[in-house]
Formats: sequence, C-alpha cells, structure tokens
Amino acid sequence: MMVELICGVDEAGRGPLAGAVYAAAVILDADHPIQGLADSKTLSEKKREFLAEQIRRDALAWSIASASVEEIDRLNILQASLLAMQRAVEGLGVVPTLVLVDGLHCPRVCMPSEAIVKGDSKVAEIAAASILAKTARDEELRQLDKRYPQYAFAAHKGYPTAQHLALLAEHGVSPVHRRSYAPVKKLLA
Repeated sequence: MMVELICGVDEAGRGPLAGAVYAAAVILDADHPIQGLADSKTLSEKKREFLAEQIRRDALAWSIASASVEEIDRLNILQASLLAMQRAVEGLGVVPTLVLVDGLHCPRVCMPSEAIVKGDSKVAEIAAASILAKTARDEELRQLDKRYPQYAFAAHKGYPTAQHLALLAEHGVSPVHRRSYAPVKKLLA
C-alpha cells in the first residue's frame, strides 16, 4: 500500500511594506506527532519559536523559501507568494503525494494539490508550514532591523503600522521596501 505523504504549504508576509515573502512546506512524521500546532497568527512568538524547532527536528521533511522584494514588485504579491510556495515544495528532500495549501490558490507543482481556505487552522501540516514561514520571516526582519535601525523593523515586522508609516515618511524608502505597495509608491511619487 502506498503511504500518503501530505505536504502542508503556507506563506507569511503578504501584507507588510518591507522584506521578502516567505513560504514553507512541511511533511509531518506520523511516528513523531507534534502537539500544539495551530495557525501561527494565534500563537505567541515564544510558542512559535518552540514549535518551529520541534518541526525542524521531527518532521519527515521541511523546506523554507522566499520571493524577494524585487520579485514582489515585478510579479505582484500573489504571484510572488505562489513562487515562494513552489520553491518551498521543490526544496523538500521527500516528494509528497499531495500538497495542501492555505488559501485560495495553489502554486505550480508537479503533484496533486488543493487549496484550503483557513487551512492553517484545519490541517496540521499547513499549521506547521505557517509556523516555519512566520518564524523565518520574523528572523529576516530582525536582521533587517540591524541593517536599517531607523525603521524599527523588529517591532512591526514591516507591517504598515502607524509607527512604520511615520518612520517611512521621516526616513524615506529603503532598498528593502516594496515599491509597488501604495504607501511606499506614494512616497516615491
């Protein structure tokens, strides 16, 4: 009998004005269940970090990929997200038999795939992927914060908060801001 290898896929960072969009693909190991998996947005940062470590240790396979700010500006955020997802699936060391994706759209992959709305709260594999994508993106924003401390990226993670918009207006557009996003585009005009 063929064992079904379900791969969960999710992205993080569609809404922010800065930084890459991240995606993760995860195939969980039935022999090493991970307790507490949930949509990354519902978990504390500490809990996400703890679970991410467990996923990287116990999953059958996992992969994290991204699409750059330049790709987001060139393709649009949906296409860039799908590209990051495709890269994550292609980066797996194990070939899944089924790819389950959070949301409405599936990336181009060579195995059967299905989009599931609110999949990160319904499917353990997608929840695991959401946690890896979110923790990887948060780490990138902490690194960007060190390179561009004037934008406070570690605090708002690139999202269009009042603080971020004020700092953007004060300091102008950095190389890691998404030029196709309205608040950034407006400043460049």
